[in-house]
Amino acid sequence: MKIIKRSGSEVTFDVSKIEAAIRKANESVLESEKMSDYQILHITENVRHACESIQHSPSVEEIQDMVENQIMNQRAFSVARNYITYRYKRALVRKSNSTDQQILSLLECNNEEVKQENSNKNPTVNSVQRDYMAGEVSKDITKRFLLPPNIVEAHEQGIIHFHDADYFAQHMHNCCLVNLEDMLQNGTVISETMIDKPKSFSTACNIATQSIAQIASSQYGGQSISLSHLAPFVQVSREKFRQEVKEELESAGIEATVERINKIAELRVKEEINRGVQIIQYQVITLMTTNGQAPFITVFMYLNEVPEGQTRDDLATIIEEVLCQRIKGVKNEKGVFITPAFPKLIYVLEEDNISEGSKYFYLTKLAAQCTAKRMVPDYISEKVMKRLKGGDCYPCMGCRSFLTVDRCSESAGNVSHAKNFDENTRKYYGRFNQGVVTLNLVDLALSAEKDMDKFWAILDERLELCYEALMCRHNRLKGTLSDAAPILWQDGALARLKKGEPIDKLLYDGYSTISLGYAGLCECVKYMTGKSHTDPEVTPFALDIMKKLNEACAGWKAKTNIDFSLYGTPLESTTYKFAKCLQKRFGVIEGITDKNYITNSYHVHVTEKIDAFTKLKFESQFQELSPGGAISYVEVPNMQNNLEAVISVMQYIYENIMYAELNTKSDYCQVCGFDGEIAIKEDDGKLVWECPNCGNRDQDKMNVARRTCGYIGTQYWNQGRTQEIKERVLHL
Repeated sequence: MKIIKRSGSEVTFDVSKIEAAIRKANESVLESEKMSDYQILHITENVRHACESIQHSPSVEEIQDMVENQIMNQRAFSVARNYITYRYKRALVRKSNSTDQQILSLLECNNEEVKQENSNKNPTVNSVQRDYMAGEVSKDITKRFLLPPNIVEAHEQGIIHFHDADYFAQHMHNCCLVNLEDMLQNGTVISETMIDKPKSFSTACNIATQSIAQIASSQYGGQSISLSHLAPFVQVSREKFRQEVKEELESAGIEATVERINKIAELRVKEEINRGVQIIQYQVITLMTTNGQAPFITVFMYLNEVPEGQTRDDLATIIEEVLCQRIKGVKNEKGVFITPAFPKLIYVLEEDNISEGSKYFYLTKLAAQCTAKRMVPDYISEKVMKRLKGGDCYPCMGCRSFLTVDRCSESAGNVSHAKNFDENTRKYYGRFNQGVVTLNLVDLALSAEKDMDKFWAILDERLELCYEALMCRHNRLKGTLSDAAPILWQDGALARLKKGEPIDKLLYDGYSTISLGYAGLCECVKYMTGKSHTDPEVTPFALDIMKKLNEACAGWKAKTNIDFSLYGTPLESTTYKFAKCLQKRFGVIEGITDKNYITNSYHVHVTEKIDAFTKLKFESQFQELSPGGAISYVEVPNMQNNLEAVISVMQYIYENIMYAELNTKSDYCQVCGFDGEIAIKEDDGKLVWECPNCGNRDQDKMNVARRTCGYIGTQYWNQGRTQEIKERVLHL
């Protein structure tokens, strides 16, 4: 069994150290107040047993809490008092250098918590370590100076989660939809260099990827671009090629007929599209932002976003090339094609591509092949989204965070001074999210002790706490000058403000959103009712909770003119943190806190047996009540030889749910060449990854790709998330 030291490093559990600490406290009191050897051994054994049953690697603080309680149970109050006093004195000493210890441990790569925090960051790389160092300082400043004590305490107890505290000291926002159209059509500035409108499709792709890297370095969340903003540049290249071909034919003395010119030019257009898409794929993967990772970028593929005709056909060709290149994959260091994490792809299902015989159904079949092999694209139903979003269809910001329906264009006008603003069209590109605070619904239920009146009363209190925390996020952004991130605020990605101009007007009137996250609806309902929220008897209670959260967001919006929106938190590493906090506060409760994870947002529990279609239909009603962000998934086996089934799921998504994905596996063992599923095994209380073919357990010699929070992760996960991955059941 392992324990987590205060520095974050992981060491083997040594029960003799517990006994030694108890004996030391025992020796500090009068003879008449000392415990017997039997009592000391009894306490030691109880603590050992408690650690083994806690379902995760306990921290030193958790173990010391257990020791305190056991000494008190023996009524050895003087010993307990001295033990507590000693802990307090040591805590005062540690407070002065805890940040230093955290930084040193991550530099030496022995901080297990940091190593497993982000499944797309390699903690051994200097740029990642630099980001983590800055993050530790930011978290320390945030806790001591920037947040009220009650918010810090609630965060540390796992009652709420104040996301991205490692970036909060800076004036940075969460995620965005990039106004790539404005940047390309009207020019931009990158690193103080003027970039004019590109003269070819491949140049437009190059500018797009350079912009993506700059944007990722200026915020901490995901970003999305649309291929529709690149599509017009195919015609730019086409016209250039036609002129070149005409001149070449004439100079060679060959008759330059229109038919001949166009035929040769189209071949060059095809090569140009291939080159441009390759630029996007390889540059996004190989670029490294200032926070030490590839940009968290999503590419939106929506045919109906451009007019019917040549531009739409060009967009279809771009989409086809994107899917073909992703199916192929990228080479790892061994030269083997594997599944890349980025860019994430979203394919919109619409009338012209959803059924056999429709004009673009060939793209949908290609998307199904890509999903079966590489886990992307994910799917948005134009039909359902337009119903839920006021007639509009647009991408999420990154993996699942959605903007509210635009109201700013009508009420406030072109507040961002975008050069492509159209007063007759709702605006989405150029808008962003201010940040997230998540409410732990499982803690809420356990605190209510199955008393419904108490549950709703505590929920009101916790919502006020969340509102206070969210306003801290909002107020931290107020007063931020456009100079803080020129590519965002001055050069078109989000706005074209003047130098030295505050971004404040972009925080109101619905231009940006701010998110109330929630997690663990499944366990919350099960504890309060004794039944899964999929049970028709208690589903109304689950929906009532969601409605209550939405009502809170609506009230805050009316009060502040800020678009608060309910967001289904993905919980990558936070799922483990919440689970540990729940076990510490409430103990191990079967079916509720006996896992090292809690369920993301409204999802059906990963261990519950349910078929794909029933799951999607059930979750669609909750997705509708999670307007600030939500995505549903179905877990499937290898579907490469059953694309008809994949298409059937896609068609069901089109009719029934706004946004969904299919999760499969895509692994490779570099030792033996095995390309099936890398297994998860338990070894001395710890979950490890193992090749079932050769037994390889060296994570540096295998490629594992799993979707854990909307994005695909490739750098492994903490023990809680790993357990969740291990316990997933198939839905198809």
